[in-house]
Amino acid sequence: MSKSVTYEDRLRGFDWSIAERELEFREGEPLNIGWHCSDRICRQGKGDKPALLWEDHRGAEKRFTFDDVRQLSNTVAAFLQRLGVRPGERVCLFMDKIPELYIGFLGVLKMGGIVQPLFSAFGEDALLTRLENAQTTAIFTQRKHALKVRKILDKLPSLKHVVIVDAEPGKLQQREVAFDLERETRVDQFAVHATLRETPSVLHYTSGTTGMPKGAQHVHYSIVGQYLTSKWVLDLRDDDIYWCTADPGWVTGTSYGIIGPWSLGITQCVLDAGYSSERWYAFIQKHRVTVWYSAPTAIRLLMRDGTDVARRHDLSSLRHLASVGEPLNAEAVIWSEEAFGMPFHDTFWQTETGCIVITNFPGMKVKPGSMGRPFPGIEATVLDPRTYEPCASAGRVGLIALRPGWPSMIRAYWNNQTVYDSKFRNGWYLCGDRASIDQEGYFWFVGRDDDVINTGGHLVGPFEIESALLEHPAVAESAAVAKPDPVNMEVVKAFVALKPGHRGDDDLELEIMNFIRKKLSPLAMPQEIEFVDSLPKTRSGKIMRRVLRAREFNEPVGDLSTLMND
Repeated sequence: MSKSVTYEDRLRGFDWSIAERELEFREGEPLNIGWHCSDRICRQGKGDKPALLWEDHRGAEKRFTFDDVRQLSNTVAAFLQRLGVRPGERVCLFMDKIPELYIGFLGVLKMGGIVQPLFSAFGEDALLTRLENAQTTAIFTQRKHALKVRKILDKLPSLKHVVIVDAEPGKLQQREVAFDLERETRVDQFAVHATLRETPSVLHYTSGTTGMPKGAQHVHYSIVGQYLTSKWVLDLRDDDIYWCTADPGWVTGTSYGIIGPWSLGITQCVLDAGYSSERWYAFIQKHRVTVWYSAPTAIRLLMRDGTDVARRHDLSSLRHLASVGEPLNAEAVIWSEEAFGMPFHDTFWQTETGCIVITNFPGMKVKPGSMGRPFPGIEATVLDPRTYEPCASAGRVGLIALRPGWPSMIRAYWNNQTVYDSKFRNGWYLCGDRASIDQEGYFWFVGRDDDVINTGGHLVGPFEIESALLEHPAVAESAAVAKPDPVNMEVVKAFVALKPGHRGDDDLELEIMNFIRKKLSPLAMPQEIEFVDSLPKTRSGKIMRRVLRAREFNEPVGDLSTLMND
C-alpha cells in the first residue's frame, strides 16, 4: 500500500467486487484458481516473466516463466485425466518444496480436482489418517517419501494412483506410476474444468487439540480474498521479487506461497532447504528479494543469531517485511527495525479464514506487539465468553470473532458438520483466540482460548509473559503454560530455550525471575522456569503450548502429527 493511500482510504466504499473486477470475474461465470494464476497472467502479456526462481539445499537452481507454469500445469491436469481422476476427487501433494509441488497445485485445480497438500515430513500414521479421511484418489510424491505410502497402501482402497515424480526405471510397485514433469510432452492447450465460485478447491488439514485432524474445505472464490490481501497487505507490486518461507503443507504456503503472488503475476522465490540465517540472508541477497513473508519462530531464530550476521549481507533490496503463524512479539518488531531498518508487520489469520483478516498495513503506524486492525471487508470484534456479545469497553479481553461471509472463509470441515457448526456463536465465527481492542481499534493478542491461564480467578495470557522473557539477553525462545496449584487452581510455568553460550542453572533462573518481576504483574509471574533444549512446534513453526500444558496436568496431548520433531 502506497504511503499516500491510508488504511482509512481503503475502508471507504470497500467492496470485494474490487478484486472481482481486477480478476476479471463476473457472477455466474467459471472461476478456476489454476487458470487465474497462469493462463490469465500470460494473456496479460507476462508469459515470459519469471514466475518461480527455485533453489535447493545443494544450490541447484531452476527457473520457470509464467508460460512454463501455464503449460506444465496443463501437463499435470492432462496426466490426471488420462489416469481417470475425475473432478471433485482429492489429489494429495506429498512432496518437498520442489517445483512439482507448486505447479502441480495449479494442475490439480485446472482438471477440477480438490488439491490436498500435506507436509512431506509426515509419518505414515499422520498420512494414513488424512488420506483415509479424505478418501484420496491419487497422491504425488517422491522416491524418498514413497516408502511411507507403500506401508499404508493396503489400508487405502480409495487410493488408486501413487505418482512418483522422480521414479527409477523398473522400480515401480503396486498402484505406482512415473511422472517426470520436465520430460513429459508439454500440453499447450487444455480445456480447464469450468469450476464455479463455490466449487471446492483446496483441502487443508489442521491438527486439533483433541480428536482427529480436521479437513478445512476451501472453494475457488477464495482467490478474491487472497488476491486483494496480497496486493494491499503484502504490498506486492509488479516488479517485486517475493519470498514466502512457508511450506505449502501449511495454508500460508498455498494462500500466499502460490495463489496470492501468482494471481498478481508476481515473481516468487522458493528455497527448498532448512533454516540457516547465513543461507537465508544469502538467498535474499542473491535474488534481490523485495518482499519477505516469514514466521515469528524464524524471526526469533534470526534474533538469536544476532544482527552481525545480517550486516554481513547486502539486504538493501528488502522494502517490506511481514510475519504470520503466531503473534509477533514486540521485541521482534523492534529488533527487525535495528537489523533491517524496517519492522516486520504482523498478520493474523488461520487455515479456516483462508486469508489475512487482522493486520498491520504498510504505511500504518505499527504498535509493537499488536496484531493491527481488521482488513477492509472483515468485521472483527472480541466477544464476552459468556454472552457472546461484543465487549463494550476498550481493553477488555474477549474471544476474537469475525462476521461470516468473506470470500476465503472455509465452507466446511470435511465430513464433520458438527465440529464446523461449533465454530459459530450468535452470528459470529469464533477464531479460538483471545485478545483485547484498544481505543484506536488495534487488536492485542492474549492467547489461544485453551492456552489462557486461570490463576486465582484471574485470566492471564501467555503471550505477554513470553514477550517479557524474550527481552532477557539469554532467552532465545519461551513458552508459558498453566501448572496445577492447590491454592490458586493454576499458576504460570515457563519453559525457556537459551541462546548459545548460556547455561540453565539456579543462578540464571533467579536472574530471569528478577528481570521479569519488574515487567509483569504478580499474577503473571512464572512460579517455575524449566530450561529446555527446544520447544515443541508444529511444522509451520507454532509453539505447541498444549503439549507442555498436558504434561503438567498429566493429560492426553491429542494429535501430534504436525509436531516438528516427532
